[in-house]
Order: sequence, then structure tokens, then C-alpha cells
Amino acid sequence: MGTEELELFRDTVKRFLADNVEPHYEKWEKAGIFPKDLYLQMGEAGLLCVDQPEEYGGIGAPFEFSCVIVEEVARMGFLALASNLTVHSDIAAPYILHLGSEAQKQKYLPKMASGECIGAIGMTEPGAGSDLQGMKTSATPDGDDYLINGSKTFITNGQHAGVVVLATKTDPKAGARGTTLFTVDTTLPGFKRGRNLDKIGLHSADTSELFFDNLRISKDEVLGRLGGGFGHLIDELPRERLVLAVSAVAHAQGALEKTIEYVTTRKAFGTPIASFQNTRFELAKIKTDIEIHRAYMEKCTAMYANGTMDVTTAAMIKLATTEMEGRVTDACLQLFGGYGYMTEYPISRYWADARIQRIYGGTSEIMKEVIARSLVGR
Repeated sequence: MGTEELELFRDTVKRFLADNVEPHYEKWEKAGIFPKDLYLQMGEAGLLCVDQPEEYGGIGAPFEFSCVIVEEVARMGFLALASNLTVHSDIAAPYILHLGSEAQKQKYLPKMASGECIGAIGMTEPGAGSDLQGMKTSATPDGDDYLINGSKTFITNGQHAGVVVLATKTDPKAGARGTTLFTVDTTLPGFKRGRNLDKIGLHSADTSELFFDNLRISKDEVLGRLGGGFGHLIDELPRERLVLAVSAVAHAQGALEKTIEYVTTRKAFGTPIASFQNTRFELAKIKTDIEIHRAYMEKCTAMYANGTMDVTTAAMIKLATTEMEGRVTDACLQLFGGYGYMTEYPISRYWADARIQRIYGGTSEIMKEVIARSLVGR
């Protein structure tokens, strides 16, 4: 599939968003959640798990096609949806595809591609955020099963999830080597969803607490190697961080487009704001900032597609692009003046939504630590 096919696919994504998301997005933001039917619509349109093999319900498209979906959703200012889709299609599904048994793949992946089953990742806990080794959720052997106890928080897709890729401690004394992943069917007894958390931004992205109370699960639901969970997390994080970078660049681009539209029509002292030198110079800085980061993002996307992107590079692109996104959305809001602070103007949502990108997927501070370790060790 070449550039022409990619752009045709981009047009399909744009049409879907214009027809099925844009008219309803404000209502969903106020409700604090998307309807589950949206995933079914996206699945029917072939917009979920697109780079998944056809045998598991995907269309076997190159990775770049998955990026196009995230780009267009983020560019249009629907970052809450981009966040949820990233967790579903670019994080949870690849974990199962790369690590799952054939039974696990057949059980979950086709339904994830159709939108019938929504995926989530259960890593963060109330006392363990970026420090995954500090997690307390346990999976204790019990005959041929495990009993899972504990809780997770800040879980994207938590209210709608049909499967959770859950990180647990199977050997609390073994440190990183005592971590194991499971695929948890959320219909199992012992699973409970907590409240839908109230956030500064990403209002329509359901973000939840999850609880596990003696949840009995078969050893067949171990995902990957027993005790290999931490290594699996490290292996899969580069894609997560790269896709967050893709959304950051596109989101910044969308903010710039909204700002150009505003400053060319809004007048001050009888002349368009765009005619003032400060406005023009700010726009020039913003455009340059975006394009420099877009170039690095495209390089990293190509590296991931050919299997050469490492953990350090993923940390650098995530750090750079999300920090840029913060600068750009803040500068764009400033050019709106007082109207930028009003929620009726979309730029306010771009600004508020962008703030989380420097926190989830590994904070900017953790990204700096990862990069530094590659240079001078611990």
C-alpha cells in the first residue's frame, strides 16, 4: 500500500469523523463518556485495529494506517477519542497479538476489530504510577487457576472495557521478574468497575478505577511468560509512546488551524489580528515548532515500521512532541485573548486536553530518566 492508498484512507477517516463524531462530540463531552455504539460504528467502517492480520479481523494494513486514524481524530480536536482509540487499537490489541496464545487471539482480537469488545490496560495503581515495580495487585496460584486481588486507577476505557490486559505481581519477592500479565474478561465474578473519574480535560474519555476481589482466572489467561510481565511492558511501550507522539503533533496542527481561522477574521483596532507583527511572528514560531517535530515523528514512525525503534528513541519522541504540544496549544490560546478561555471556543479544549499528554504513557520526567540512563547509566 502506497501514499495514494494512505491518502484515500485518510479521506475515509475524515468523512467518518465529520458524519459520526463531530455532530455529537460536545454532547459526549458533557456526558463524560462515549456511547459504546461508536466502537461498533468504527469497527464496521474498518477503523479499529487496522494493522491487525485479516485472520484476526483486521485489514492487515501497514502501521502508518493506524497512525492516520489517530492523526485525524486528534487534529480535529477529539483528543479524548484519540486517547481511547490508542489504548484499544494501538496498545491492548498489540499486546494480545504479540504475546497471546492462539486461543487468546481468537477469543479477543476479532471482537476488538469489530468493536464488540473494547480493550484496556491495567497498569497504574493508586500507589504506583510510573513506578510499575511498586504495584500491589496480586495473582496467587490456586490449583489450576489464579486468584487476583487489588485495584487499578486512571484506566482509559475502564467503563466500557470487555478485556483488560492486567499487570499483576505473581511473585512479590522477585522484583521486576515477579510481574505477570493476564487477559481479564470483565464479565468474570470478582471484577468491579469504580467511578468514571472527573478530569481537567479528555472529558468524554472514560477513565476509571477497577477492582479485583478474589477474581478467579484460568492459567490459560496468562499473557506471555509467567514472570515476564515487566519485560513485556518494556517491549510494548515504544508503540504506545510513538502513537502518543503522533497524536501530539496532529493535535498541535489542529490547534494552529483553528487559530489561523480566528486571527484572520477577528479584528482589533479595526484591523485583523493576523496583521499584527506579534501574531504573525507567533504563528511562524508555532508552525516551525510543529514541522520540526513532525519530521522527527515521521522518522520514528518509519523506524517502528521496520522494527528498529528502541525504548530510548520512543522516550525522546514522546518527550519532545508532547512538550511541543503544550507550548503550541498555550500559544494558540493566547492569540484568542479572552475568548480562548471560554469553553465555547474549541481552542480551550485543545489546551486542556493537551495537558495530560505529558503525564500518561510515562511522564516527561520519566522520559528524561530513560534517555539519561542510555547516556550515563543509573
